[in-house]
Amino acid sequence: MTAPSDGEPYPRKKDFPMSSVKRLRTRLDETGLIHVMAAHSPLSALLAEEAGFDALWASGFELSALYGLPDMSLISMTQHLDMLRSIAGRTTLPIIADIDTGYGNAINVIHAVHEYERAGASAVVIEDKTFPKVTSLMAGGRQELLRIEEFQGKIEAAVATRRDPNFLVIARTEALIAGLGETEALHRAKAYEEAGAEMVLIHSKKKDASEIESFSHAWGGSVPLAIVPNAYPDLDAERVKALGNIRVMIYGNYGIRAAATAMRKTFRRIIADGGVQNVHKDILPVEEIFDLQNVDSVKAAEARFLR
Repeated sequence: MTAPSDGEPYPRKKDFPMSSVKRLRTRLDETGLIHVMAAHSPLSALLAEEAGFDALWASGFELSALYGLPDMSLISMTQHLDMLRSIAGRTTLPIIADIDTGYGNAINVIHAVHEYERAGASAVVIEDKTFPKVTSLMAGGRQELLRIEEFQGKIEAAVATRRDPNFLVIARTEALIAGLGETEALHRAKAYEEAGAEMVLIHSKKKDASEIESFSHAWGGSVPLAIVPNAYPDLDAERVKALGNIRVMIYGNYGIRAAATAMRKTFRRIIADGGVQNVHKDILPVEEIFDLQNVDSVKAAEARFLR
């Protein structure tokens, strides 16, 4: 993690030798496969950076869960942008923004890309579902896809709107999620590449990686692929690298699930024990929270500037 200078609680521009947008491109070129952790807050972003992830996924699912709401387009773009801005202000990692369907039609996409780029995102992922969407892995959820031509317009609008040519526009097809099969998924992915997408995110809800591996083998496009191995966790980096055309692995809901797991376990123990006398030794000491909060830098600033 890039530490702020003494007496400064926030990273300064000199700590970033290149823009976050360029850092994402550079990281992709350097490693061939990047690992991206979902974040829903600055704290989760700091923990992901500390762990060694290459980038962050500004997750709509995780933010929805944080509000106790289903991932069904109930969280507004303003709420999601607020989260992204707060994360961008506290981390050095590039941020890939999950903007669902782009919040509407191609005109909405223009507005969204402008705002997300300005807020500090390095990339956006737009999916080809209708608005409002239903989260992909929900059993029996409504999974309706746009006409290909309409979604191509969204991708073209996103590419035309970005100010930095390194800002990455990723098209996500939900054809496998909707049960339309590999042929349709390949057809859509190729159409989205032709519209200007520089990466295709292919999603599956099968409990094994067979659909993803088959799609990867069949993919003849010139742009690389991204995946979100939530439903098929056995697909590890070694197998992905062997496929040769997947460049991004996004761990799409693990942050919020880990947080909920830990809080549920801790809260239930406190009630069962009638106090915190047992759990306090099994959780992070408050001093480690102070470290994440950069308390020493704030104290140094107080000593330096307060008169």
